[in-house]
Amino acid sequence: MEEDFLAPGGKSIAEFSSYEDFLSSQVTKMDLDYVDDIHIARKLVELGYRGAREGFSEEEFNAMKAAIEVRKAIFNVKTLLSAGVEYESAMLRAMQMREEGNRTGKSASIFFIRDRNEKGQEVSGYIDYSHRLATEDFRPIFNLEKRFLPQKTDLSFFNWDTMNVGSMSSPNYEVIARSPSGMVFRNKRDGKIINPDPSLHTPGDNSSRTTVRATDYISVVVFDHYNRRKN
Repeated sequence: MEEDFLAPGGKSIAEFSSYEDFLSSQVTKMDLDYVDDIHIARKLVELGYRGAREGFSEEEFNAMKAAIEVRKAIFNVKTLLSAGVEYESAMLRAMQMREEGNRTGKSASIFFIRDRNEKGQEVSGYIDYSHRLATEDFRPIFNLEKRFLPQKTDLSFFNWDTMNVGSMSSPNYEVIARSPSGMVFRNKRDGKIINPDPSLHTPGDNSSRTTVRATDYISVVVFDHYNRRKN
């Protein structure tokens, strides 16, 4: 979707939070050795004398950023599978209220789920909700045809019957297993740690913990992380 909006140099406009970020990305150490002023170096990039050969104005940058946001909004309206549906299940309501934020990247929720699989085996694990939404068809889940359960490819997985255990980092989170805190998750966007230890007052900066009173699952806890750019 965003690959249609490329800045001079070939990178997506979406990679840059501001016009200044784009200009700075085109400035090299050698450029600064010559001009010794980042503002002058940025101006040279804007005019096309440094970095990419063609000039690229702030108006062009902002127009492309706006077009990306419009396309995102259209795309997200089409893909919000749970929009407008009233669910009796507390679990599905919890997933519904977080679907948009996790699809747009505003938040990155981790679901801890403990329940029984289709074989009647008790399983538990931590799930990167954003990643599962991006890689899995959730229509059967939101249509009550399939349950939302941890898999071997999630952040963590444990089958209490077979003792099968697994752990895998995702595009959003790095899994860090350490003692005495146990398993924690590092958000790859802002570097913040999410610690699921229930004895802690909070799971971490920009994060919250919610226990879902689900009658159709043994246990559900959601850790919501609100994405910020790394400083």
